[in-house]
Amino acid sequence: MAGKLSLSLVRGGYYASRLRKMFFPESTTKVWLYPLPTDMRKSFNGLAALVKNTLKENSLSGDLYIFVNRRLTLMKILYFDRNGYCIWYKKLEQGGFQLPKGDGEKIRLDFTQLKLILEGIDLTSVQQRKRYSHSQRLP
Repeated sequence: MAGKLSLSLVRGGYYASRLRKMFFPESTTKVWLYPLPTDMRKSFNGLAALVKNTLKENSLSGDLYIFVNRRLTLMKILYFDRNGYCIWYKKLEQGGFQLPKGDGEKIRLDFTQLKLILEGIDLTSVQQRKRYSHSQRLP
């Protein structure tokens, strides 16, 4: 039994909360897209250097940093989770990611837009209805 996770730990315990972070980040988590083609051979250090030197952001912030290849068939998402870097990697078997147009070297997205991109939905054809947004004021 040593070395194995019990199913209860994965379903409802500590590990479940850690697994959900990638798919349900906190509302304060920023999502940054680097829209230029990225060499997908880059791993933790190479992508963190790209975040620091090109995007001018802090890769240790816990924000999500999205990178895609030239053909828009591969995506890597880099983030720092409490004690180390994590990379989430997706390869499309058919089609390509439809990215939003931007002016600079980085585009700010929200998590909903990221989910739509991952599902293959073109953001230019999506209409978002007006919703109430409660902003907390700091004293």
